[in-house]
Amino acid sequence: MPARLKPADPAEVRAALARVADGAAEKADLRLLTKHFLALLEAKAPGRSVEVRVPPYAAVQCVPGVRHTRGTPPAVVETDATTWLALATGTLDWQDAVGQGRISASGERADLAPYLPLG
Repeated sequence: MPARLKPADPAEVRAALARVADGAAEKADLRLLTKHFLALLEAKAPGRSVEVRVPPYAAVQCVPGVRHTRGTPPAVVETDATTWLALATGTLDWQDAVGQGRISASGERADLAPYLPLG
């Protein structure tokens, strides 16, 4: 089970988002923002029925439903950090990302559209 994440300092988030917008983001910015927005998702959609993976930075379990305790969860969402940040900030719509093949989502409750954007 992935560990619970904590949101990052708001000033650090603003600075990292500015670097992303300027095209000057580094891996540390992507890691900070990925973990930050996954932490917000955990808080907004508490549960253990969906595992959201953003390799290589982090993964969380969230969304109410059947509790997952061992092995691969019944629903898995996986995407890259750039796509995750666009979804989390509302610059990319869930359905558009799915249609473009930027998200791998399988299983019941794998549609995260009701929880996005995160902020």
